[in-house]
Amino acid sequence: MAKFPSEEWMNEFVNILKSSETYREAAKDWEGDITFIVTPESSGERSYAMWFDLYHGECRDAKFFDDVSKVPKSAFSYSGPLKNWISLIEGKIDPIRGLMTGKFKLGGPMMKIMRYTKAAKELVNTAAKVKTEF
Repeated sequence: MAKFPSEEWMNEFVNILKSSETYREAAKDWEGDITFIVTPESSGERSYAMWFDLYHGECRDAKFFDDVSKVPKSAFSYSGPLKNWISLIEGKIDPIRGLMTGKFKLGGPMMKIMRYTKAAKELVNTAAKVKTEF
């Protein structure tokens, strides 16, 4: 089991994503990198980020950051507190509904994400396949 968030979890996620034909098909027209950001729930906690270079259903690269100030600017970011990430990975929150209810924040053009909701959902479905420890 990989602890979330961590580089180990990110690497396991990427391995599963790369072998997912369902994600590859859903994201075949997607172009753009995305950063997942786990924000602190209280003062004194740190933020973590995972940056993914996604292109036409492939993950070309990924990087883990325990210092979010070092994250490269990406086309999109998806951020929220750890408790909401746990609910998302456990399938209790849909990624788009999470945005609409304010549990997550999106950086980048919302209209592009809305055109690729199936790809976004498959990305999250893949995250749910990682054997995760919280």
